[in-house]
Amino acid sequence: MLTLTSGAVQVIRTVTANPELPPDTGIRIEPGVDGSDALRLSVAPEPEAGDQVVEEQGAKVYLQSGVAEMLDDKTLDAQVDPQGDVSFTIADGTAT
Repeated sequence: MLTLTSGAVQVIRTVTANPELPPDTGIRIEPGVDGSDALRLSVAPEPEAGDQVVEEQGAKVYLQSGVAEMLDDKTLDAQVDPQGDVSFTIADGTAT
């Protein structure tokens, strides 16, 4: 199962903390639209049918079923740069 670093948990919780969003809002990871190995991340109000749900310390990640298999042994990390832009990275191994 995909694991989340503490940085990813913090960023996801910040991104989804808007009180106007539904309580089950999380980050959804699905295949990119161009047919490459790229993945697309978006804010989702709830999981879609068939999604695998990864939840840690209130941070919710919804994985499209094919993506869940691909990321089964991976770790999601996130960082915010000085300009406030968020970047997510996926690496082999478990969270630290």
